[in-house]
Amino acid sequence: MLRVELPDVPGSLGRVATAIGEAGGDIEAIEIVEHRHDGTAVDDVLLEMAPGVMPDSVVSACNMLDGVHVLWVSRYAAGGNVFLDLEVVEQLTLNPTLALDELVDHLPITFRADWGVRLAPTGSGLKQVHATSAAPDLGDEQAVWFPLERAARLEVDPSWVQLHDNEVAGAPVHDGGIVVIGRRGGPAILDSEVARLGHLAALAVTISQAG
Repeated sequence: MLRVELPDVPGSLGRVATAIGEAGGDIEAIEIVEHRHDGTAVDDVLLEMAPGVMPDSVVSACNMLDGVHVLWVSRYAAGGNVFLDLEVVEQLTLNPTLALDELVDHLPITFRADWGVRLAPTGSGLKQVHATSAAPDLGDEQAVWFPLERAARLEVDPSWVQLHDNEVAGAPVHDGGIVVIGRRGGPAILDSEVARLGHLAALAVTISQAG
């Protein structure tokens, strides 16, 4: 996966796609992550490399284009694809009573994150209500994230060993709980992704209450 910053003008994405193809990359999916006020956009590009071709060649080819910068490159699971927000909502409506748990399960692929979790406050601390298999063991230390009034990037204390080098964001759900996503090592969670997380969390709450 490449996260690419490029000029937000017609033809820019075509130039990037051409450069990737000439460098030995086969594009499987592209998602627009963010349109910025400075005239740039950020896209996630999922691609498969030709045998014997290193990702560095694709990164170099992109960075040679005027106004184009590769912000992040990482391996992505074989057969991975873009999972759109609408597809998440469709999955949640299949079983409304489990909508919040289903949301957590879909957060990693939807946001290209490493893990997702739902936390709820208790009288004595926090309870981890539901989590994906790769989620770290979160607990009372993360009570500083509460109360969370709106979706936001979450501060990670350097003393939290289990969250070392994680980029983290969360959004409120009903009963004072929150859903959280984390990326180990990056890339940074953008404002547009925070907004999407908040929107999906609100929809999940609505669906769960309707069920």
